[in-house]
Amino acid sequence: MKNFRLWVFLAAVPLSGFAQDLKGDAPIPFDPAVKTGKLKNGLTYYIRKNSKPENKVDLRLVINAGSILEDDDQQGLAHFMEHMCFNGTKRFPKNALVDYLQSIGVKFGQHLNAYTSFDETVYFLPIPSDNPEKLEKGFQIIEDWAFNAVLTPEEIDKERGVVLEEYRIGLGADNRMMKRFMPKMMYKSHYADRLPIGQKEILENFTYDKITKFYKDWYRPDLMAVIVVGDIDVAAMEKKIQEHFSSYSNPKNERPRKMFEVPNHKETFVAIETDKEATGSDVEIIYKDYEMPKTIVTVGDYQKDIEKGLFSMMLNNRLRELANSPTPPFTFGMSYHAGIGARTKEGYQARAMTAEGKQLEALKVLLDESRRVQKYGFSESELERAKTDILARLERGYNERDKTMSAAYVGQYQSNFLTKSPAPGIEWTFDAMKKMLPSVKLANINSLINGYMKEDNRVVVITGPEKEGVVMPAEKEVLAVLNSSGENLKPYDEGTKATSLLRNEVKPGTITKKESNAKLGTTTLTLSNGVKVTYKKTDFKNNEILMEAVSFGGTNMYTVDEMKKTEWADRGLTDAGFSGLKQNDITKFMAGKIAGVRPYIYDSTEGMTGSTTPKDMEYLFQMVHAYFTDLNLDKEAFEGYKKKQMSMFANMGSNPESYFTQEVSRFAGQNNPRYTDPLPTAETWAQTDYELAYKKYKERFANAGDFEFFFVGNIDDKAIEEYSAKYLASLPSTGKKEKMIDLGIRSLKGEHKKIVYKGTEPKSKVMIRYRGEAVYSAKEKLALEALAEILTIKLTEELREKESGVYSVSANGAMEKVPYGSFRFTISFPCGPDNAEKLAAGALAEVQKIIANGPEEKDLNKYKEGELMDYKKNIKENRTWLNILTDAYTDGENAEDVLKYEENVAAISAKDIQAVAKKYLSGDKIVAMLMPEK
Repeated sequence: MKNFRLWVFLAAVPLSGFAQDLKGDAPIPFDPAVKTGKLKNGLTYYIRKNSKPENKVDLRLVINAGSILEDDDQQGLAHFMEHMCFNGTKRFPKNALVDYLQSIGVKFGQHLNAYTSFDETVYFLPIPSDNPEKLEKGFQIIEDWAFNAVLTPEEIDKERGVVLEEYRIGLGADNRMMKRFMPKMMYKSHYADRLPIGQKEILENFTYDKITKFYKDWYRPDLMAVIVVGDIDVAAMEKKIQEHFSSYSNPKNERPRKMFEVPNHKETFVAIETDKEATGSDVEIIYKDYEMPKTIVTVGDYQKDIEKGLFSMMLNNRLRELANSPTPPFTFGMSYHAGIGARTKEGYQARAMTAEGKQLEALKVLLDESRRVQKYGFSESELERAKTDILARLERGYNERDKTMSAAYVGQYQSNFLTKSPAPGIEWTFDAMKKMLPSVKLANINSLINGYMKEDNRVVVITGPEKEGVVMPAEKEVLAVLNSSGENLKPYDEGTKATSLLRNEVKPGTITKKESNAKLGTTTLTLSNGVKVTYKKTDFKNNEILMEAVSFGGTNMYTVDEMKKTEWADRGLTDAGFSGLKQNDITKFMAGKIAGVRPYIYDSTEGMTGSTTPKDMEYLFQMVHAYFTDLNLDKEAFEGYKKKQMSMFANMGSNPESYFTQEVSRFAGQNNPRYTDPLPTAETWAQTDYELAYKKYKERFANAGDFEFFFVGNIDDKAIEEYSAKYLASLPSTGKKEKMIDLGIRSLKGEHKKIVYKGTEPKSKVMIRYRGEAVYSAKEKLALEALAEILTIKLTEELREKESGVYSVSANGAMEKVPYGSFRFTISFPCGPDNAEKLAAGALAEVQKIIANGPEEKDLNKYKEGELMDYKKNIKENRTWLNILTDAYTDGENAEDVLKYEENVAAISAKDIQAVAKKYLSGDKIVAMLMPEK
């Protein structure tokens, strides 16, 4: 959203420059750390040195042209052209481009990617920067994308099938409803007729010259930007850009790059759309601006944007409070001023996800809350909380200014090129905000609503399921709500502000032992009540601390009846709040503070996850203490949670893929007495027992001495010792240690075929599942993961590139040690119904090839390069280390094994992979297929 980009988005993008001149007409500076320029042919470039991650560079090619520029007979070809750039260029014929990049560790779809929208086409290429040859190849690739795609008839015809499969994926209820309401949303606008995926008939039948014409017309220097951010030498990169892009010229008699408006209209358009496969009920109102968006150029523009952001933030805080109430008017609601999907039109928008048939009531609440602001305004205390929150987020970004990943920068420079969005940087922004926020007047913010809401140029869109017993509102009823909103309103009631997260006295314990592991860089504290705290200090982020607490037990300690009565209630326990505070009280108290904790109860474990900053770490410890000792019992809060969940899941099974996933899960779990459907039904909610769930939660968290806590991040030794002794050592403890329980439930045996019929569109999905027992082996676990990566490469080559039968295909493999040794392996892909059997057989044939012959050496090397490149990046992230420590604890393994990971990856052989393929993919499996209803 536009209103949030300057002070939230930039918080993740540290740049430089200071807010010295804050006069209203002063221009917003551009980051001097970024080398920018424009070649004589008009191509723009941005270059920035950034060492996170090390030895990598993010290259991005941005084309200021998308589907909005297509001729009538080219609909879908902007996106088709994006595909063709991966299917053969001057230097990289046919599939050589993807093949080469995979050989240096760049994964197709995960690292290497692109997208096409109405107004732009963008290509992503992250590559190693520590090798001059690889770097040169990277520039050759983006040069070829820009100017040297080889559009041969053979490759175009092959790619038709892939693009049509992507088109097929988009079919469904949302697509059908969108096509019906889009003419009202984008009234008389070219945008309504230029959805990027295009028209099926054109994709099937366009002549080759049409795509060549699009490429020549719009892939030209004056509409391009090259962005280079990474661990590089700036001068060398500028020279490469000049070498690779200076020789190209813009076409003679070039076509003008038009901007297409979204016309204003006096009418209020109402679109009420239903579909039998719709999964949710939604309402949205849009008040379109009369004028085109204004570019933010000056400090005065910037301050107005801040005011719009504060308005949205405060109104959304109110809407969130309503959603958290015992009688929520909607599952989720929000309001903001932003673009409506077209670059040339913005508007004030409010939307909500509702219970079925309740869109009209939700619309009234959305309108009333806007009218409440119009009548009474926001309060000074709301404004102060919003200002405090903004500064806290910006301060976090400011403190991370030397730890930011390169990927966080490129998007900002892309926006600067495409829409002239300012890029002053976090230093200027943080300094400017500290100076400007105190002077922001509440009256200015309150007055915004008068310009937002109007009686013309507005659109209401209501969508929901076509279902017996569900009555959708009539247009006249919608118009009546629009005309009557705001009646009998009272001022917003803020309630009483909390003064502490804890209401009971905390009696500190002590630290009885302190141990260190030099290899891992960890310290372990043993507390007087038996709690263990292991922490690892890192310098990966300046302002991040992650936490997880783990104890063995989980719902495996429950009877079958208890488990089924509490499974869905468990997830709503925290909605009650803690320490006598409701969730809204906690949210208000935490304004300007960054800390959060989430308790969980899984099958075999219970625990808590959380995150915070060094500055706010004590609040995280207080939350942990409260969730252990003082969770509220609030039936009304749970009923509010249940209503939201029921409305969210009520029609999820109408979606063919969701229904398919549930049916396969149900089939696989037919012999499991503890099996529950992933989509809860009315019967599920009827048997849910909140008080039992609360009782079982208290049991699971009654013995803190059974927990091990893990912290990773920028941790101060003195602070974590102090907080551990005070807030963790004071927790109740029985001195007992529970063990992991294996209930003896195993996967379905035998080979099975399951066909599920659901949906009206010609869409299918194939899922091949292997499950079973295994003696856990770290070596086999790694080999199974390698097998999945290699199969993904092979299946992409065979099913996508050769057969043109799928858009995407994936394989995933894993091995687990608890609660018993097991493995799982899944192959899945969407496709056309006519091809499902053939492609499933093709996938199984690829599995058999590896079983019989092992993987090809080149594919094994591709896996190793990609895995090692990811590892080098991930091992310098706090989340990775938290997972390493917690997984080692729950699996009973040695966390030091990670220090041999590169060695272990390098040592994997083709025979190792062949062995696990033969061992685990030769027996029990389920081949499941989703087919449209007959």
